[in-house]
Amino acid sequence: MKYVASMLSILLLSGAAFAQTEAIYMPESPLVIETEGGEVSLTVEVADDVEETSTGLMFRDGIADDRGMIFDFGNPREANMYMRNVSFPIDMLFLDTDGTVMAAVSHVQPQSERRINPGFPVKSVLELSDGNIVQLGVKPGDIVKHEIFGNLESESDTAEAPADSE
Repeated sequence: MKYVASMLSILLLSGAAFAQTEAIYMPESPLVIETEGGEVSLTVEVADDVEETSTGLMFRDGIADDRGMIFDFGNPREANMYMRNVSFPIDMLFLDTDGTVMAAVSHVQPQSERRINPGFPVKSVLELSDGNIVQLGVKPGDIVKHEIFGNLESESDTAEAPADSE
């Protein structure tokens, strides 16, 4: 009987740990994509811890064209992205440590368990609305500017210093 009670406790606890059923909303920040056609500004949520990166866009209704989600893995690693519990297609950009677009995948199938991996380590993945890669003209070699790459100047960095008064 003690064995059955122990096993039941383990099953209940492990089930609770994996029973995520709602979206997790993360802090937002500005992001700029430099393309051949010019700069595109977006607002992105930043997924940078284990729970956020494993949940991503799950349990949401969609993503607006001017929004995205950036996954920050810290040090480069192989990204094994999937679409479990994501009910809409998206585009993905795989990014190097300086924000360079290394690979792009469009029209990723919703609700798929298939792993999406470019085959080499990346620092980050940027998820966008379905069709945005083509619409925005994003290609490998383009640059994504964001605070995780240290390449996005804030407005206070570019503001002119006040003139000295005499």
